Amino acid sequence: MIIGTVKEIKNREYRVGLTPGAVYEYVKNGHEVLVETNAGVGSGFTDEDYINAGARIISTRDLVWEASNMIVKVKEPLAEEYKYLRKDLILYTYLHLAANKELTLALTKSGCTGVAYETIETADHLLPCLKPMSEVAGRLSAIYGSLLLTKERGGNGLLISGVPGTDRAKVTIIGAGVVGENALKLFVGLEADVTILDIDLNRLASIDKVYQNKVKTLYSTDENIKNSLRNADLVVGAVLIPGATAPKLIKRSYYSFMKKGSVIVDVAIDQGGSTEVSYATTHDNPTFVVDGIIHYCVANMPGIVPNTSSVALNNSTLKYGLLLANNSLEVAFSKSSALKKGLNTYNHKVYHEGVSSAFQLELSEF
Repeated sequence: MIIGTVKEIKNREYRVGLTPGAVYEYVKNGHEVLVETNAGVGSGFTDEDYINAGARIISTRDLVWEASNMIVKVKEPLAEEYKYLRKDLILYTYLHLAANKELTLALTKSGCTGVAYETIETADHLLPCLKPMSEVAGRLSAIYGSLLLTKERGGNGLLISGVPGTDRAKVTIIGAGVVGENALKLFVGLEADVTILDIDLNRLASIDKVYQNKVKTLYSTDENIKNSLRNADLVVGAVLIPGATAPKLIKRSYYSFMKKGSVIVDVAIDQGGSTEVSYATTHDNPTFVVDGIIHYCVANMPGIVPNTSSVALNNSTLKYGLLLANNSLEVAFSKSSALKKGLNTYNHKVYHEGVSSAFQLELSEF
């Protein structure tokens, strides 16, 4: 099979779909790998690194897309890339289709096989290819959120940790999954006053055990969310329903009793966001203000730490990418039920329930 990777064109997206180490593994398995010139430069990988790993460097993006049987990317194709989608192509990347009807229709119209990192799911409901980027985004939410609290960035002028004799910033994390737990880890280290909410009592019990009296855990109900938001200086939206639109747990009506100058970091923005006013922003213009509340809704947060992110991502995606490259779809899916759940589109049809439900499209079975 011919495997291709191209330079990402999303705003401030410096990650790359294949690292040189991953290229070497594909070549070792008998595949040809095409890499667009300078595709990995933003992540710290030169064309020479890829050549040494066995790849061919291709001068134009068009040629990589057209010659490849499978394209391995990081982010979903943008509108100017839809022209490359075709029936005999496997697109292996983050897709987040439940929040993107235009891309969903472009994939189904073309017949392209879309395999989404974020919906690959193991039997014990883990999301192995989403986890590394959730870890990065969760930790970045603490870093960026803390900066946005400063007066210079429009916040209410709080130091996240406080100092002796002053209040620590009050942080509310909605969702105790991978994003929430990684945000929590940094916020505790920064000595913030943290409350975390989830509907999984076992997960909350585990957090209680690890952090003891350093963290307040609450079962996630509307009332508990409202009470937590009332006191919060910084909120992290970290709820995920795999492949589906994120629930709007932070209502616009709640803003009336929230603190002016408080911050919402909406990590769920890839799946539509946790608030009723959220929309995707970019690293060039990352925030907007509604009713005095600062919203940070960058859809590719890990893109600004591309070396860490690209290596971590490839550590997780390579295993499933090799299954796709080494086998037919039928055989690959028979070998891995987790990979089969990554199938979102194929032969003009939708194969993921979350995407089907989001746009009332017919759900097919492979």
